[in-house]
Amino acid sequence: MALVPCQVLRVAILLSYCSILCNYKAIEMPSHKTYGGSWKFLTFIDLVIQAVFFGICVLTDLSSLLTRGSGNQEQERQLKKLISLRDWILAVLAFPVGIFVVAVFWIIYAYDREMIYPKLLDNFIPGWLNHGMIPRRATARLYKHTTVLPFILIEMRTSHHEYPSRSSGLTAICTFSVGYILWVCWVHHVTGMWVYPFLEHIGPGARIIFFGSTTILMNFLYLLGEVLNSYIWDTQKSKACNLIQVVNTCPKCIKNGRVEKPTAQICSD
Repeated sequence: MALVPCQVLRVAILLSYCSILCNYKAIEMPSHKTYGGSWKFLTFIDLVIQAVFFGICVLTDLSSLLTRGSGNQEQERQLKKLISLRDWILAVLAFPVGIFVVAVFWIIYAYDREMIYPKLLDNFIPGWLNHGMIPRRATARLYKHTTVLPFILIEMRTSHHEYPSRSSGLTAICTFSVGYILWVCWVHHVTGMWVYPFLEHIGPGARIIFFGSTTILMNFLYLLGEVLNSYIWDTQKSKACNLIQVVNTCPKCIKNGRVEKPTAQICSD
């Protein structure tokens, strides 16, 4: 039995994302007032995706609670559609985009923080993120670029999600990736500045390679999520089958709470 019900965890995660988004939007950063505002940053888009996803999770939990035992086929049909939408968002957006933001940010940050998170941004971090002994700057980066990872893994671990067909899933994530790349290029076309500083320091050929690599990485992360989801829940099914075997096993084949392989000698006694 879980220490905290998954429904409660989803509500807590949703509230945390709403709090982060509200405070993120309240930050008076120069880049938020330029063309595209916060929507030109993948970090912000990812936070919105995660908030919408967990909002749908909470709505699904409430709908499931209200329709339980009602026998209303129309309500059950609507619930199935909601569950399908929840699973689709996790598979195509929440998992691959969330993991991409965490991985790419910290890789580039470790190489040279000025390429993706200039020190100038430290002056705009809100004071509410100052937690105990953790420095304010480190905590802000932790919230925006790290907590997505444990939150989405918790969701995958606590609930089974049906992935769409691989072709449609990869098509959707490719569409998102190419769409965001075109959006970044459009912002540069309008403003003359790249959204991310490191793009200023590489040539056109290197940018094409980078954009192509990010699209490939997004596809890889989609497949990783599909494999991880299958692994987690195939393991759960295996445990369930083992439990059924335990129930159907001769009591003499069970010793000290552990199932041992039945032998003809034991079972014949």
